[in-house]
This record gives sequence, C-alpha cells and structure tokens, in this order.
Amino acid sequence: MEILSVYDPQFAEYGKVMEGYDVQPILHALQEYTPLPENVAYVPEESAIQKLEIAEEIAPSLYGGLPVQFGYCNGHNTKLNCLEYHRDSEFNVGTEDFVLILAKEGQIKDGHLDTSLCKAFRVPAGVLVEVYATSLHYAPCHTDPQKGFKTLVALPKGTNVGKCRTEGKTFEDKLLWASNKWLLAHPESAEAADGAWVGLDGENLDIAGDI
Repeated sequence: MEILSVYDPQFAEYGKVMEGYDVQPILHALQEYTPLPENVAYVPEESAIQKLEIAEEIAPSLYGGLPVQFGYCNGHNTKLNCLEYHRDSEFNVGTEDFVLILAKEGQIKDGHLDTSLCKAFRVPAGVLVEVYATSLHYAPCHTDPQKGFKTLVALPKGTNVGKCRTEGKTFEDKLLWASNKWLLAHPESAEAADGAWVGLDGENLDIAGDI
C-alpha cells in the first residue's frame, strides 16, 4: 500500500497540518506518563495531558470554546480493522511517526465501504494534524515495531466514553458504537466479533510490508 505524507496535496481532502502550537509538553506527557502496550490501548481522557497549561491554551482554538478531552491511543498496530467517524474533527500528534489509514464518509454505500478506497498517510513525529469529521479513521499504525506509537487523541468532551441509546429509526443508528462514534468493522476484527456493524468489504489492509 502506498503511504503518502500528510504534506502531500491529497491529504487536504482528509485533514490538514496544524501549525503555531507548542506541542512539546504534550509529547513529553505522552512519553513519560502513558503506557506502550503490545496491542492498542485507547483512553479518552488522560489527566497528565488534560492538566497541562498548553492543553488549556489550545482547547478553545480546536473546537471554538467547546469542552475538550485530551486522551491517547498507544501501542503497536499495522492493520485497518475498522473505520469510524465522529460529528467533528479529531486532532492527533505523536511522539513517533505514525500512519493513518483514511477513507471518506461519502464513500459509504448502504452501510458498506470497499477497503480499496482507503489511503494511507504518514504523520511525522511532533506534527499536529486535524482529521476532518468526514474522514473515516481508526487506530494509528506504527512505522517502527520497536518504537510503536504514542498518539494524542483530542475530541469534544464525552466522545467515546460510553454507549448511546437511540430510537433506532435510522440506518445510521446501526453504526453507532459509542457516544459520538459511528463504526464500520472488518469481518476479521475483534470489534466485529463483539457485535459491531460489519461494513468493510475487501482486504483488511495491513501496512506491515510497506513501512
């Protein structure tokens, strides 16, 4: 799978590189206070990051004054497995280079998406990126199996913190996996085994041979 840079013009359809923020304190907190598991661990809100002065400073800029949760997604991964979207952008920055496998919400047809439509983008260490609300995404992929990835995940407060019950009157409700989290799972994924909507058709993309 071709891995493009987030500085490639094609990334503009999925997100943008954010400049002007001093993210070094966030990177330090990720490195010093968060774990690096062999698989993937996601924590919606991490106090070691949340309490940083820089977190308080940039929160109003990220979501225009809405409450923000600063969490992390850490570990080792090279596979797609799932794609999710929120009703808002997500912000990421990592202590190491990492890869995002992305697609577009508009490419979902009748609750399904062909994984051949996905594109992969490499995010350099220390570069803050915005992933647009209409960009399907999931856990980062590492670029070095020895180092794994430690990645900030900034989202509006309350995202991914629990199940959300609906009246079930729309097809999209079938995809709602957690609060502000709509999910399409590949049939090979653990999420599919747990009952998530199986909506990814084709190969479960794996970038292990491309990094």
